[in-house]
Amino acid sequence: MIDWKLVLSHVVTYFDVVLVSYFVIGNGFNTLLILMSLVSVWLHNSRLAYESLGQLRESPVTPPVTVIIPAFNEQEIIVEAVRSILKIDYPSVEVIVVDDGSTDATLERLVSAFNLVETGLIYRPRIPTRAIRGFYLNPLIPNLMLISKENGGKPDALNVGLNTCRNPYFCTLDSDCFLERNALLRVMRPIIRSTGHTVASGGIVRVLNGSTIKDGQVVKVGLPHTSLERFQVVEYLRSFLFGRTGWHLLGGTLIVSGAFSAFHTETVIEVGGFGDDTVAEDMELIVRIHRWAFENNRRIRMSFTSDPVCWAESPTSFRALASQRRRWQLGLCQTLWKYFDMIFARKYGVVGLLSLPFHAFIEGLGAAVELFGYFFLCLALVSGMVLPSFFIPVLVLALSYGAFLSVGSVLLEELTYQRYPSFRDLTTLLIYAVLENFGYRQLVLLYRFGGITQFLLGIRKWEKVHHVGATAKPTLAAEQLAK
Repeated sequence: MIDWKLVLSHVVTYFDVVLVSYFVIGNGFNTLLILMSLVSVWLHNSRLAYESLGQLRESPVTPPVTVIIPAFNEQEIIVEAVRSILKIDYPSVEVIVVDDGSTDATLERLVSAFNLVETGLIYRPRIPTRAIRGFYLNPLIPNLMLISKENGGKPDALNVGLNTCRNPYFCTLDSDCFLERNALLRVMRPIIRSTGHTVASGGIVRVLNGSTIKDGQVVKVGLPHTSLERFQVVEYLRSFLFGRTGWHLLGGTLIVSGAFSAFHTETVIEVGGFGDDTVAEDMELIVRIHRWAFENNRRIRMSFTSDPVCWAESPTSFRALASQRRRWQLGLCQTLWKYFDMIFARKYGVVGLLSLPFHAFIEGLGAAVELFGYFFLCLALVSGMVLPSFFIPVLVLALSYGAFLSVGSVLLEELTYQRYPSFRDLTTLLIYAVLENFGYRQLVLLYRFGGITQFLLGIRKWEKVHHVGATAKPTLAAEQLAK
């Protein structure tokens, strides 16, 4: 007769070894990223001290940029978002809004707010897309174009904008995002000042909820009112300030947020534009460019800097948060599986030997490993099983280290960019940085595991997060919004 309790005990013991290994390797590498991030932020701020943004603005080598904004059912926020980007501090910028077959009043509000008129233009796609319904222009706003197209998804909308783009660089911007006035100058700075061929440059995304918007600009930074949104503020700070900044210095940038990133136009067209075979078109494009560069002996650079700031509306409900995190994890798994042969491949350099393995085994599988660790702990406690002596200390250390990372991110923000100058806000963030590891972190792990499950089941559903409109008031008519 099988002694199931003994079998379970062996399973738990073996899994504990896996959990400890994951903790040592994952957090050991996270520590390295922290050190790299501190060095990267220090070097970047030191360089800025010797060069003003005014020099970039007035430089004859600062290239014109096209900002592409894909939009689908964003009637509550799209007008204010477009108004914001039209006021950006950049010497030459073109704005292309691509309405991806919205079923709400997104198109109508844009047409009314900016007095746009449908115009016949010749469209010669270099990348195949869904059919175009119409082009809308206003001679008084020559740098704004609205394109209406059949619904085909975000990558298809981006490719329409890419086909229409005539500038050497373009910037992708989500329709729920608001850039700080000098954000585009800052995100283009690594490209302009690079001694090599920088094909992608990303900036930091911060939580908009709780801040005050006036005339398309964030005029007062504040914290959201709900705990769910405040936890996301801490999470975003940790992800961008410690994760991506560190990878930038190591030369292994693998993710630049599609919410706000700049790209070299011809490079993206040459590799085939934005793909629609994953739900993470931004990460998939970056990995595809890396592969293309290595296989074609092209010397390129990817950049991430933490001072170009994009304010984005974050989920305000558990349902919306679950949809967002499942999609992020699903896209990560899809991309890693598509380029699995690059993992540990020496010919791909830092990307193959470090970046992809870290994202596969720590960011990808790590969500499942950590979640099962909590599951086995609960199972052991319920069944009266004796846990290995190292389990509880490792668990406490893991949670403490997570709190350390979160607190460190908040302090790094305060020491460098100080977007939350209020002492009360800073204190609140530090408290939430500790509390985040006791409940919220486990909830996000559960949502991420849902994304892994979707990947294993072959589900490719794009789960859209519906924005409530942090600044726009749905009761206002389009004419009022235009004022």
